[in-house]
Amino acid sequence: MRPELTVVGSVNLDLVTKVARLPRPGETLSGATLERIPGGKGANQAVAATRLGADVRMVGCVGSDPDAADALAGLREAGVMLDVKEVDAPTGVALILVADDGENVIVVVPGANALVGSFSVEGNVLCQLEIPDDAVHEARAQSTWLCINAAPARPLAVEADLVVANRYEAEVIGEQRLLAMTLGEEGAALLEHGVEIARAKPPRVKAVDGTAAGDAFTACLVVSLLEGREPEEALRRACAAGAIAASRFGAQPSLPAAAEVDEILRA
Repeated sequence: MRPELTVVGSVNLDLVTKVARLPRPGETLSGATLERIPGGKGANQAVAATRLGADVRMVGCVGSDPDAADALAGLREAGVMLDVKEVDAPTGVALILVADDGENVIVVVPGANALVGSFSVEGNVLCQLEIPDDAVHEARAQSTWLCINAAPARPLAVEADLVVANRYEAEVIGEQRLLAMTLGEEGAALLEHGVEIARAKPPRVKAVDGTAAGDAFTACLVVSLLEGREPEEALRRACAAGAIAASRFGAQPSLPAAAEVDEILRA
């Protein structure tokens, strides 16, 4: 049976510029390219979870502007059930610079994502922190199981059943009941009340764009756990999904299907 998951989170349009290298402060570079790609941590994780085998509902907000259709295109294409309100604010936008070595810098303009709230959810819920704390409170109050991807980092407003964070975000949120901490090329560790209970390393890939690697990791970990997999296996699959995403350009276009995760783990 396919696991069921509701994602409460951000929906953005990513404006992605590819450059040979990232500019230094005050420096202007030319010769770049620009692409419009569906993004937002919430939407990315909803698309990823669907490709990985879950039935997913997306709760969020977009504006009434032309960017909304482009921002929602990836969710619709993936078959995510949409519960997305149109509000009186511009659709969220992320400005992303990606260098040839895969490094990136990102600035998010929240727009409509700042108005996410007054929704109804149940069962398994996944949130990120590109939405207000009040929305996270709503999700906690209505869900039976809640995962929070603590990005961008700030102190958590509620206690979650599972928190996903990188090592820097983990410093901000402190010890959690169950924390999946990503460690870049070193992989990830699963900590229960601060005690490591599982660790995994990613397969080797050539880094192209790390934009949605964390979203692929989070979605794969959640789906794997909801499928009833053991923590170590779930963590190993999540590392593989993140590695695949980092080896491809763009956010939602880079997110792997379950069969691709299985294949790279067999290699």
